[in-house]
Amino acid sequence: MITTPTHWPSPAKLNLFLYITGRRDNGYHELQTLFQFVDFGDELTITANSETSSITITPEIPGVALEDNLIWKAATALQQYTSTSFGADIELKKVLPMGGGIGGGSSNAATVLVALNYLWQLNLSDDQLAEIGLKLGADVPVFVRGYAAFAEGVGEQLLPANPDEKWYLVVKPQASIATVDIFTHPELTRNTPKRALSTLLEQEYVNDCEKIVRMLYPEVDKQLSWLLQYAPSRLTGTGSCVFAEFSSKKEAELLLEKLPDTVSAFVAKGRNISPLKETLAEYHSAHPQSI
Repeated sequence: MITTPTHWPSPAKLNLFLYITGRRDNGYHELQTLFQFVDFGDELTITANSETSSITITPEIPGVALEDNLIWKAATALQQYTSTSFGADIELKKVLPMGGGIGGGSSNAATVLVALNYLWQLNLSDDQLAEIGLKLGADVPVFVRGYAAFAEGVGEQLLPANPDEKWYLVVKPQASIATVDIFTHPELTRNTPKRALSTLLEQEYVNDCEKIVRMLYPEVDKQLSWLLQYAPSRLTGTGSCVFAEFSSKKEAELLLEKLPDTVSAFVAKGRNISPLKETLAEYHSAHPQSI
């Protein structure tokens, strides 16, 4: 076991497009969506502990019980899956907005699974970690695997993808969106034709949820309308975050400067290989005996 403190990124993701191609009898929707990571996110400092099996998390998130925290759920799920008696102290530096549709909680859970698999020297495969992760949240396997991915089905069928790594200005409108309200809305598009990834990559990217979200949440509509004056812009997931895409960092930063200080926003670069994957590789190369 590795007991020195280690630092791990927990990056955000964007849905570069999202199409709803059908609805199953159980109410779940069939999707086609493209996930890409960005080089911006939370950071976790994780120290493995052989003295106790307890999982500690600092600071406490106000209003979230420890047992409801996805970080705690991920660590305990890994303990149960492997019957390990090791523990860990986890410190979270939270940067990503909650409920933005950019994967904050799912990314935190995946980072914990990947990091503790390494620190506790459990040697689980990505497939095993993704299996544990899927029970925690639909997006967790994408973060565990660490590659930009084309997802189909209800999001569980993943195919590695290589979209352009553009620069993004991501804006978080002051709106809390209930995903269930979007997916149950009678006017939601549910019959977009299924297409091959190669076809989708060549066409203009669209998010089928965007029309409903803009209709129900004026703040999202306002921010997106503003961004669209300057660059191609879309909703990610079911929101509330929206993003504009650029070919250079400078263009994105110039537009960020035009936003009022009251608006929560950041500039980041798209990454087809997750910063989490890169950090794991760095730790492995620094400590080859721990592979």
